[in-house]
Amino acid sequence: MSQSAQKENVMRYKLVYTCLILLVYILGRGIPLYGIDLAARAYRDIGVEEVLMQIISGDAYRSSVFALGIFPFMISSILVQIAFAIRNLFSKARVSPKAMSRAMATGTLAIAILQAFAQVPQLEFKSAEGMLPYAKVTAGVEMVTGVMVIMWLSNRNGKYGVGGRMIVGLINILERITSTLLGHEIQSLLLPLGISLAVMLVTLVMENAELRIPVQRVSIHNIYADKNYMAIKLNPVGVMPVMFSTAVFMLPKLLVSLLAYLFPQNAGIAWWQANMVLTEPAGIIVYIACEYLLTISFSMIMVSPKDITEQFLKSGDSIVNLHAGRDTKRYLRKVMWCISFISATVMGICVLVPLILQLEGNIDSTLTMLPSSIMMAIGFWCTIYREVVSIHKYDACQPLF
Repeated sequence: MSQSAQKENVMRYKLVYTCLILLVYILGRGIPLYGIDLAARAYRDIGVEEVLMQIISGDAYRSSVFALGIFPFMISSILVQIAFAIRNLFSKARVSPKAMSRAMATGTLAIAILQAFAQVPQLEFKSAEGMLPYAKVTAGVEMVTGVMVIMWLSNRNGKYGVGGRMIVGLINILERITSTLLGHEIQSLLLPLGISLAVMLVTLVMENAELRIPVQRVSIHNIYADKNYMAIKLNPVGVMPVMFSTAVFMLPKLLVSLLAYLFPQNAGIAWWQANMVLTEPAGIIVYIACEYLLTISFSMIMVSPKDITEQFLKSGDSIVNLHAGRDTKRYLRKVMWCISFISATVMGICVLVPLILQLEGNIDSTLTMLPSSIMMAIGFWCTIYREVVSIHKYDACQPLF
């Protein structure tokens, strides 16, 4: 096959690969856990907590082999990135991608086992009394295996498909939005949709606006020398903190549930278990705090002032009217703190307003996460759109010979 023909197939290949990944994922969500009572799940009410679980797992009833979803993978990714970022502060030696992948897989497996141990006792089984322990163990093993399969599918899509490793999360979000819109009357959707429209506009502005810092390049001596700049997006890490904060919020909730299972008579643990929900003020405060923490920390990791300063020192470039080295690092650190705080505040307001309206009884609990879901969907679509445009431009390039 000629080089031209190969280029023309890149977009098609990536789209087909992603479709196959999603097909496997959707089919996996339809496979029930061993011994589970499927009739019992039909009588469960879907509240805000179940909506959150469906966003990050895709299974509101948590009864399929993919019941744990991307939760362990997300938490492991956060912990590994933070751990290696702290390590890089004290060591100049870089960690290989293979080592990071191995650490992430190990963390995912450990968190999946912990989550399966917490969720299996909450499931309803129809096995005989003597076979119930074996059914629970089998279901737990299936849950953990499903997590590792999802992680493998996500990694493969990030390497060969479109949408990166979080394409599974996008499918869960779109399904949640669709089921929410179809499951309510138009009158009850007016206020949530109005808020969602405002959130959509804010997200589009934050995703496409940027701060431009003038930079002096030593290798440019023409008329464009005064037009060089370093661009920092006003939303440095996109909407990922909103989705990851959901997973981080579920982690202490999971730990509290485990403690309540081990110490059922403890009044303090019982209070936290009752209040670590998004229908109580304490749970909302913890959730917003997670969003702030992740937005600021991810921004400082992804757009590292230390790494940018070192690149300037190596290349000889510098920010206009600033000395290279310590002054540049201080300036960039201040800029990143300001931008990340503004980003966290804007996204926090978009998330907090529906939660407050829910507390006052103005929005149904199942509609509370609709604006947040639309925010995440718009952010992901902006990223995918840029990726598709890049691939299209690559396919449009003609070989020289």
